[in-house]
Amino acid sequence: MKVKENKSLFLKQFGDTPQLRVLDFLIDNYNFDFPMTEIARESNVSYNSIKIFFPYLISSEIIVKTRHIGKSDYYKLNLESQFVKNLIKLDWSLVEESVVIETHSQKRAQLVEA
Repeated sequence: MKVKENKSLFLKQFGDTPQLRVLDFLIDNYNFDFPMTEIARESNVSYNSIKIFFPYLISSEIIVKTRHIGKSDYYKLNLESQFVKNLIKLDWSLVEESVVIETHSQKRAQLVEA
């Protein structure tokens, strides 16, 4: 498994658990569908771990099966779910807040240098 060098703002805010890593990956790639193996690899979560909680994500309609290719089922976030919509909004608000904080820090640094 590859090790993610920088944690996302989502993971920094809510913790770094396998379930949250999977959600973070799917939020970042919400327009695309993936097989479980790729979701596991890209989320840096073992396939055996993902098999434990993946059925819950499906039954709670957080993710949906989109298609079947060969031996693989493909999944993506359920963009019709209000919960998922709120997660995506939350992720964007974390990014916006981070940008504002970084901008203020840069302005302060420029004032100190002047």
